[in-house]
Amino acid sequence: MSASLSGVNARTRLANAMTVVFLGLGSNIEPETNLRLAIAELRRRFGEVRTSPVYSSAAHGFDGPEFLNLVAKIQTAVEPATVHSEIEEIHALVGRTRGCEKCLSRRLDIDLLLYGQHCIDKPPLRVPRKDILEYSFVLKPLADIAPDYRHPGTGKTMAQHWLEFDSHSHPVKQCNLVLE
Repeated sequence: MSASLSGVNARTRLANAMTVVFLGLGSNIEPETNLRLAIAELRRRFGEVRTSPVYSSAAHGFDGPEFLNLVAKIQTAVEPATVHSEIEEIHALVGRTRGCEKCLSRRLDIDLLLYGQHCIDKPPLRVPRKDILEYSFVLKPLADIAPDYRHPGTGKTMAQHWLEFDSHSHPVKQCNLVLE
């Protein structure tokens, strides 16, 4: 009986294991309001939220107002698909629906960047998100909040990636903005 009991306890511990998750947040329509709402909702749904500094950057791929971007770190025991569903519910709170909006202004954009050291390619989940290594407005705040965190695909730290990144290709500027 003790063997099966310890097996149940082992499964319970595994089921309750917390995974470090990084989310990219951005907005260029009422960004302060929408980013504050997003952080409050993340905290309500997942508990403690740690945030990077906020950065401003020009719209990428279209003409529009500057974006404010940051990275949030949470820890959760829920599966990646559940994290994705929660993100979509937060998007709905500000009136965003998914569609053909790749190059448009946004009230809110939350992307699941990293889910522990998992590599997932099951649309709509693609983790690690390729944006990490492509855009300074994602990589710089991620390197700030988690410089020693290793990219699951490359094995390099976020700080190493930032040092190697061509930050002049899409410059970002740190804002003196507190969203919490």
